[in-house]
Amino acid sequence: MNTARPPLAVVVKGWPRLSETFIAQELVALEAAGHALEIWSLRHPTDIKRHPLHAQLKAHVNYLPEYLHEEPVRVWRAREIAQQLPGYRAAYRIWRADLRRDATPNRIRRFGQACVLAAEMPDGVLGIYAHFLHTPSSVARYAAIMRGLPWSFSAHAKDIWTSPGWEIQEKLSAAHYGAAFGATCTGFGAKHLQEVADTPERVDLVYHGLDLTRFPAPPERRPRQHQDPIRFMSVGRLVEKKGFDRLIAALALLPASLDWHWTHIGGGGLGDLLQDMAEDAGIADRITWRGACDQPEVIEAMRSSDLFVLPSRVAADGDRDGLPNVLMEAASQALPILSTPVSAIPEFIDHGIHGLLSDDSPEALAESLLYAARHPLKLAEMAQSALVRLRSDFGMDPGIAQLSKRLNSMLKSG
Repeated sequence: MNTARPPLAVVVKGWPRLSETFIAQELVALEAAGHALEIWSLRHPTDIKRHPLHAQLKAHVNYLPEYLHEEPVRVWRAREIAQQLPGYRAAYRIWRADLRRDATPNRIRRFGQACVLAAEMPDGVLGIYAHFLHTPSSVARYAAIMRGLPWSFSAHAKDIWTSPGWEIQEKLSAAHYGAAFGATCTGFGAKHLQEVADTPERVDLVYHGLDLTRFPAPPERRPRQHQDPIRFMSVGRLVEKKGFDRLIAALALLPASLDWHWTHIGGGGLGDLLQDMAEDAGIADRITWRGACDQPEVIEAMRSSDLFVLPSRVAADGDRDGLPNVLMEAASQALPILSTPVSAIPEFIDHGIHGLLSDDSPEALAESLLYAARHPLKLAEMAQSALVRLRSDFGMDPGIAQLSKRLNSMLKSG
């Protein structure tokens, strides 16, 4: 094996993904900070488009078997190699204990992918870093145990709130080959993980922040007049936790006298259902569904809109947003924001100061939309306050410096 290859293996769910700009931003910044990376992706890309950020990453990308039966020769060869590794027995024992509590095909696939990762990583790898605490961290953990390497993770939203408690606890426990450290992007999530960890110091709050050098200065916005049409826009996957079903219901409650149009950007499995809802509500002709867009297209849409709307809520399975980067992107363009006080959103938006935070019921959302339409000057003031807060408290550099320090310490220990 080539020992000259990068010492840090980075495990991700899929690469590249339009909905995970924050990961691309972080990895590009870590390379700029001097880290040599190699990406190991659990899935192949499904998005047709890519963000410009993806082209900036220098790291080589490897794809693990997405489904074990599709690459049987590779998987069996890898397992034969993995079985000769010093930590294989311990990894197998831990995986079997996990499998007894989570007897799913996904759990079996994780171990097979971990065998491939452990077998194919170059000898020069000193540590593994995984994005997301659920599946990618399981693969990273099993492979790290096999190879006798330290590992770490960055947790975000769904992975924190839908993973079983026993699994989170063990991934944060030294007695169970837990992570050297864990980073998470919200104070809300950090508090939860610190309460679970046997040593809270294992968990760092590391805001993603925004690399403002990648964004144009906000446009000179002409104050919108009361009689002018109002242009709402949203960016987010069409999934339950984004709350777009309730937003459609809210839009249907707006008075007929209000001239509005809503543009949605993003893919997702609920697209047909939501479009049918709009048809049934009689508002389909006021909605544009743009589908997945790259970041320049998103920013262009933000610059020509009047209000950014993200009605996040807690899904039935507990899934929820963390602190969506799109809120900071909207703030970078001085676009007023309407969202909800879910999870860590209030860590960036104070209601009435940096934007509006509404209950996620259709009636409350409709009232907030109407307030925004009727108070354009007040909303413009909030947008300026959000821009100031973004620049002063949510830049990217402090978080990257903290994460880089943690990774360097982990690699030295490896």
